[in-house]
Parts: sequence; C-alpha cells; structure tokens
Amino acid sequence: MTPLHRNSFRMKRVALRRRARHISVVLVVLVCATVGIWTWDTAPSSAFLPPQSRFLKLQTEEEVRRIPSGLNTETKGSYSSATPFVNKETKEDSTIEQVEHEVVSEPKHGKTPTSRENKLQQVKREVAIRKDQTTKTTHIKETHSDPERTKQFVAKKDDVSTSTARFPNQACNYAKGKWVVDNHRPLYSGSHCKQWLASMWACRLMQRTDFAFERLRWQPKDCSMEEFEGSKFLTRMKNRTLAFVGDSLGRQQFQSMMCMITGGKERPDVLDVGPEFGFITPEGGGRPNGWAYRFPETNTTVLYHWSSTLCDIQPLNISDPLTEHAMHLDRPPAFLRQYLHKINVLVMNTGHHWNRGKLNGNRWVMHVNGVPNADKKLAALGNAKNFTIHSTVSWVSSQLPRHPGLKAFYRSLSPRHFVGGEWNTGGSCNNTTPMSIGKEVLQEESSDYSAGHAVKGTGVKLLDITALSHIRDEGHISRFSLSASKGVQDCLHWCLPGVPDTWNEMLFAMI
Repeated sequence: MTPLHRNSFRMKRVALRRRARHISVVLVVLVCATVGIWTWDTAPSSAFLPPQSRFLKLQTEEEVRRIPSGLNTETKGSYSSATPFVNKETKEDSTIEQVEHEVVSEPKHGKTPTSRENKLQQVKREVAIRKDQTTKTTHIKETHSDPERTKQFVAKKDDVSTSTARFPNQACNYAKGKWVVDNHRPLYSGSHCKQWLASMWACRLMQRTDFAFERLRWQPKDCSMEEFEGSKFLTRMKNRTLAFVGDSLGRQQFQSMMCMITGGKERPDVLDVGPEFGFITPEGGGRPNGWAYRFPETNTTVLYHWSSTLCDIQPLNISDPLTEHAMHLDRPPAFLRQYLHKINVLVMNTGHHWNRGKLNGNRWVMHVNGVPNADKKLAALGNAKNFTIHSTVSWVSSQLPRHPGLKAFYRSLSPRHFVGGEWNTGGSCNNTTPMSIGKEVLQEESSDYSAGHAVKGTGVKLLDITALSHIRDEGHISRFSLSASKGVQDCLHWCLPGVPDTWNEMLFAMI
C-alpha cells in the first residue's frame, strides 16, 4: 500500500470515529429525555405540592368566583394558646395560604402505540380516574392584616332549584349545602313585622331597592331541612323556653325568630314576661338587658339576654357610675347561673366585641379566679376570647345532667364583609346582588375553628353558620341605614328578613 493510500485510509477511519461519537451523544440525549418524560408522566406534578388537608374543601366544575370579604373568623392555623384569634379589630397578621390544583393530561390518540406508550396511557387513565373520584380543593387566600381581606372560593356551580333535596335526615350536617332561589320566600314581611323587628334592621323601611337577597333559601347537601312553620315551632316548644344569649347578632336572631313564629303579623295576645327573667327597663329610660315573650296558646317563651362577651361582668364600685368593671373570663354570665333551670333550648354566641375599643370604652378589666389577670398570654384578646368560650361552654355542658330537658347550642361567628377599611375608616359592602346561587359549601369542619374546638367533647352542639353566611355579602344593611353617619356602612348586621332566618331554620331542624 502506497503512502497516499495509507493517509486516505487514516482520514476515513478518523471520520468514522467522529461520526460514531456524535451518534453516541445523540443516543445518550435521547435516552435521558425518554427517562425524564417517563418519570414526569408517572409522577404527576401534584406530588410536589403541599398537602391539601389544611384547606377548606368545596367542589368545583366550571368556574372560580371571587368574593370580597372581611370574614372575621378563625382557622386552625391561627388558633393556639400562644396565638390570639386573628381578626381586623386586633390588627394581628396571619400567613397567606394557597394551594394549586393537580393537572392531568388525557392520553393522546391517532398513533399506533408502542408497549411503552400503552403503559404510559394506562398510568394516565388511572391518575385521571383517581382525580375524578376525589373532591377538588379550594384556593384560599387570606390576609388578615389587610383591610381588604379576601377569601377566594372555588365552588360548584349548579342549576338553581327551588325544591328541597329528599334524603334521610340522619346525621345531617346542615352547614354543608348551597343557596337556591325560592319564590316562596321570605318567611315574613320586613315592612309589617314592626312589633318585633327593630327599624334599624328592617331594610324594607330603608332606601334599598334590590331585595333579591330575600328570596334565597339554604338547601343542605344530601339531606332535607324541615320547613319552618310558626305553628309547628310552637307545638314542638310547648311549655318550653328558648333563650338567645349573646351580642347584637344574637339579638338579630331573636327578632328574626319572633317574626318567623308570627309570620310578621301583629300578635296582641303575646305576653311580655320580661320581669320573670330580670328584664326591667332601668330608671331614666334606656333599654333593658333583654326581652322575653310568651305565646299563651302553647305556653312557649322566647327570650334574649344581652351578653356581648359571654362571661360575667360586674362593677368594681357599685356606687361609682364611672367605675371599672371586672370581666370574669372564667365565669359564665350571671343570667345563666340564675335562670338556666328555666331554659329548655339555649343558643349562645360572642365574637365581635372582643377588641380594645370595646374593652377600654366599657372600662372592662380582665379577671381570672376573682383577681385581675396577670397572665400575659391570656391578656391577648384572641386568647382571652377563646378561653372564655371554652370556659362558658364547659360550664353549660357540666350543667346538662342536672337539667335533662335542656338542649344547648353555641352559634359560630357571623362574618363581617368590610372592604377597604373598618366601619369608621371607610369600609364598605356595596354589593346588593346575590353571588352565591348554586355555590356549594362542603367543608367538614367549621370556618370558626374556636367554636368547633370549644364544643368538641361536650354536650353542647355547634350551630355552624359561618361559611354559609360568608358567601352572602349582599345581605348586610350596608349604606342603607337611616341612622348611620355619612360615609359609615354596616357590614356586620344583616337585613331582616335575611340570613339570620336561615340560622333559625337550622336551629328548628336541630331541636
């Protein structure tokens, strides 16, 4: 072989080696890409997301509706012996929690599948089936330190129905369900129920012109809720007493019940029995600390006692009108200790008076074991409120064996919907259109964690109204109050008839 031939052979051999290297690199890249795609498809992206068990669960099929809200309630994350109840009034921050949804792509069609593609499609189908069998989770975003707090609900949009679901009533969770339109609502006239309903809550007597909110009815999921009738209520409560003990939202529920029983009609035969329970108008006018009325045909009494903090409050110097008051966090209201034996159904609530403005304005001083509180942790308003709720609920539960005919309920927190500020800093709730129709609330635990935690393990039942009320921001008195100062809106109290009627329907079903 000549030198020329040898050089030509070497050059060809070098070229072949280079080409072999290039082919090897391409093969390695292809193998790595194949392995990466295989790993991604067989391990869905949701595996890298945080666990979803901490989040409020609702169902969704079509869309996400965002509702501005100032929901003043608790979550498990904000509730502990060291972490006060988080709300606007205490200006305490909470973390922002959010969760993403798992996305699973459908198998591709139109190609002849290889054995690997067949397996890949099978895995995808299994993942898709598992996804369809699970409840989708909401995306909650909540910032307690922001006056414009919002909570985003992913909710199931469904056809609006006016019929009640027909399912057995056993173990019904009335807090789960949806709002539907019912043209047979409201249960009474807001303009005619003047005997029982305060004009400051009767929106029919105000400048409001949109009353679509009155035609909504709560429909529980997978069970029916007995339709309320005044005559049935009185028969069921024959020779019995129903007592509401709490703040102004408790008073709204009381007035709602009186209007529901009477159908909003005048009842001159109903007796005022307030003095039997110590409800006497003080000298110089003012209002008593409660009201009590008796329906003579069934000897049924319905009463309300004002106790905004649900604990005992006593003046330190009874002769001094400007004296401080001992706020006994570990004592139930004196009214309950004195009159519990006369009550058959008790509904308690508290919540919105636990702020520094109320404590300072009323000269309330926290006491525990009969002396001023020295525990710094307990001095935090959230902790003090939780401690009081637990204390009073536990005391009532301890009294149940002594009063076999007594049924006791603690009503969870009624949500606020101030947006852009507080009641005195330009906060508003201008929406008047129901945005909750067809939306389902499906959470297993109450949005008011403090309330749910307090009744657990006791004989006191939870009247859970927080989540279902939260999606009714259009039902507040808002800017239509005739007595409010200019620029001040009421996004705490409800128009009546309205949302508190549903609280009473749930109560009626539970007693």
